[in-house]
Amino acid sequence: MAGDEEQQLVHQNKQIVLKEYVKAAPTESHFAVTTTPVNLKAPEGSNVVVFKNLYLSCDPYLRGRMSAVHREGADKTDPEFTPYRVGSPISGLGVSKVVDSAHPDYKKGDLVWGGVTWEEYSVVENPKGIFKIPDPDVPLSYYTGILGMPGVTAYFGFYDVCAPKKGEYVFVSSASGAVGQLVGQFAKLAGCYVVGAAGSKEKVELLKSKFGFDEAFNYKEEDDLDAALKRYFPEGIDIYFENVGGKMLDAVLLNMRLRGRIAASGMISQYNLEQQEGVHNLMNIVYKRVRIEGFVVLDYFPRYAEFFGKVLPWIKEGKIAYVEDIAKGLENAPAALLGLFSGRNVGKQVVEVARE
Repeated sequence: MAGDEEQQLVHQNKQIVLKEYVKAAPTESHFAVTTTPVNLKAPEGSNVVVFKNLYLSCDPYLRGRMSAVHREGADKTDPEFTPYRVGSPISGLGVSKVVDSAHPDYKKGDLVWGGVTWEEYSVVENPKGIFKIPDPDVPLSYYTGILGMPGVTAYFGFYDVCAPKKGEYVFVSSASGAVGQLVGQFAKLAGCYVVGAAGSKEKVELLKSKFGFDEAFNYKEEDDLDAALKRYFPEGIDIYFENVGGKMLDAVLLNMRLRGRIAASGMISQYNLEQQEGVHNLMNIVYKRVRIEGFVVLDYFPRYAEFFGKVLPWIKEGKIAYVEDIAKGLENAPAALLGLFSGRNVGKQVVEVARE
């Protein structure tokens, strides 16, 4: 009888594994969908928690982990930059539900967000980097985005790193993405003038009509980014929230105002290049006393309660809008992730694995 009960707890667990390391642009052929048996019962006397994964977050930084070596200059102790193991499930951030637990801090039914593996069920001993969901009355998928890592990135990147002042001129690249759409709205709440760049007419309209940007433009339609920025910022840029790098950063440097600030959150245009592009207008940092500061969101996770206490009321009061692009089914996760690098997604890219 006990054997039958144990057998019922064994599940064929679907996983997304990395088949081989990526040198240039990743394709779906770099991934495989596999299944492996998993026992959904946490062993007694252990600190094991069994999670059912509900939503996965597709984020550009995952590209760096698909390379065989660390990006030059990256902190080798930082899990955000640690290469995946070929043949193993890839990992990132997501939302999960506890289906069984032998750990004193977790009980069956708990909803959490944090580090997850791209599979239906995850068996984790002594979980780390996991946050209990404090308010389940908003969509759970929000904890992959506006109330998760992208939200923390946008909030502290804008308010702490950029230190905005009312009336300043703010430019956001990749503005319709998970982070950019929030930065623009935070800028408006701070009383700033904000312009966003996106890659399609649909996204440009979204920035202006739903997210309240003062202006927006399609960078793919601009032959001269410097001229475009001068058109939208005749008096220059006080704050640039950097998500793209390359030619966009070069053009921005020509248009920064005296004592402007640049918060470097990411540089998606460079992730699939074997040889990254150079930046040619760096002397403007000296001429205009510009401060550029890169940051990694993990440094701000200890302040999550502060962020949550501020942003959740804004959501419930309708002061912040949020758009998600949800792909359904774990098997569609690779295509959803790769779509980030061609701009296929509109809003935060999420994969729905299960609905609890």
